[in-house]
Amino acid sequence: MVSDQQSLINAVNQVMPFGKYAGRKLLQLPEPYLVWFHGKGFPEGKLGEQLALMYEIKLNGLEKMLEPLLKS
Repeated sequence: MVSDQQSLINAVNQVMPFGKYAGRKLLQLPEPYLVWFHGKGFPEGKLGEQLALMYEIKLNGLEKMLEPLLKS
């Protein structure tokens, strides 16, 4: 369970490494950008898994609940 919590914290705080929103934390990515990735396919690996998780979080309106997990 602790690793699941840490994985969520890591995903929320992961910085987008490329593209139009490079430098933004994944939780702060706009929903339409995540929807676009969902349609085109998420990247391979950990980043793709984290983006897919952010897509599900935004789709279900849970981002406000997770904002306290953002680190400055």
